[in-house]
Amino acid sequence: MLAKLAELDAEHAKAVAGGGEKYRERHRARGKLLARERIELLLDPDSPFLELSPLAAWGSDFHVGASVVTGIGVIEGVECVVCASDPTVRGGASNPWTLRKTLRASDIALRNRLPYVNLVESGGADLPTQKEIFIPGGQVFRDLTRLSAAGIPTIALVFGNSTAGGAYVPGMSDHVVMVRDRAKVFLGGPPLVRMATGEESDDESLGGAEMHARVSGLADHLAADEHDALRLGRRIVRSLGWRKLGARPPTPVREPAHPAEELLGLVPDDLRVPFDPREVIARIVDGSEFDEFKPLYGASLVTGWARLHGYPLGILANARGVLFSEESQKATQFIQLANQTRTPLLFLQNTTGYMVGKEYEQRGIIKHGAMMINAVSNSTVPHLTVVMGASYGAGNYGMCGRAYDPRFLFAWPSAKSAVMGPAQLAGVLSIVGRASAQARGQVYDEEADAAMRAMVEAQVEAESLPFFLSGRLYDDGVIDPRDTRTVLGLCLSAVNSAPVPEAAGYGVFRP
Repeated sequence: MLAKLAELDAEHAKAVAGGGEKYRERHRARGKLLARERIELLLDPDSPFLELSPLAAWGSDFHVGASVVTGIGVIEGVECVVCASDPTVRGGASNPWTLRKTLRASDIALRNRLPYVNLVESGGADLPTQKEIFIPGGQVFRDLTRLSAAGIPTIALVFGNSTAGGAYVPGMSDHVVMVRDRAKVFLGGPPLVRMATGEESDDESLGGAEMHARVSGLADHLAADEHDALRLGRRIVRSLGWRKLGARPPTPVREPAHPAEELLGLVPDDLRVPFDPREVIARIVDGSEFDEFKPLYGASLVTGWARLHGYPLGILANARGVLFSEESQKATQFIQLANQTRTPLLFLQNTTGYMVGKEYEQRGIIKHGAMMINAVSNSTVPHLTVVMGASYGAGNYGMCGRAYDPRFLFAWPSAKSAVMGPAQLAGVLSIVGRASAQARGQVYDEEADAAMRAMVEAQVEAESLPFFLSGRLYDDGVIDPRDTRTVLGLCLSAVNSAPVPEAAGYGVFRP
């Protein structure tokens, strides 16, 4: 695990480096702060920042981090979603992964009722990939208006260029601060205006901060410099009078009785070897106290009640990977109980999926798995998911994978996720190919089969690893297991910025 964490640190360092030392120094030479420096000065001193999707675009043609930094931080005592362009990466231009990362940030702000602060300095869309950005990119602006309509404040601090479609970020924000002599906001810059209309203009008269503050009215505040803009941003948040509408921790916080350091050694390197998730639970919940529900029934799935940073929590954790009918029915009942008491749910994934085979099909594994998925799909309490180990097949769905909209989803470096294990998937393809050759009366090419299996296994293995999946935003980040309690505590605090959701309604449960 320590070796995997060293690899994770190296990948995170790429995101922090942005466009590289050359472009960072060029940016600083212009008297500007870096994206993460802006965030640090915006947030309350020594307060935490939960960075989201730091590995976005990993394994693609774009920089790790996707030229934007997103996360949840505390400003004047208020938890906010912060989205900061990184202008050292291609001028902060938005590529397809930037778009996905930005949309995820605005979704988190909307669902959890968190004020949304944009730190803007972007050259707009990455033009070579405009075909993947232009049409879906309109959702960025739609989301800003929906946040505002929901009464969730949107704030734009403009430090540099905000051109073309990017001009609508301040244009659709509730509060706008622009930096004098730095901010440039226009739908079309001087060259485009010249081409479109023949009109000659300069940056300042066309879209400078002073003009927008004095003439167009787009800027609500004119900042003297970047530090002043960040001061004004903090003042705006302070003036909101924002308060949480959800539950507050009803009990004092107690540290676990067992050290978090031991989480490093709990997940076997070979995910086929089961481990007891109670050992994980004992190292993340308050006082290591866990009130287990139905401990003798459906033993491959551990369910029960605990508290984490004072918040009540229902936990579902895979014990031996496979989900049988008993586990599915147990999970369904437990999820319904959590919804009755409005208790958030934590899913700790290490599953190879639902059990297959003639006996299990005849006992109704499809019906019972469907019951569990129905319960997960229609449960309205906040869901948090951590992928500790395997996350294969429909087990990913039943244990609240990304498609089932958990409020937050994180993975450990030991996680793997795919439709099935690499060897199983390659074996299925081999069986199908062998049967096809036999049906045609052909001799099966064993050498080609071995090569195919090796290639498929290697591909599936590579595409099931956490860096690959996190790069495609199938989670909100790969985290150090020792940070699990802290990350989940920040998430529970964030989800309780929103009111406690209404009670769940379920579809038909097939008996």
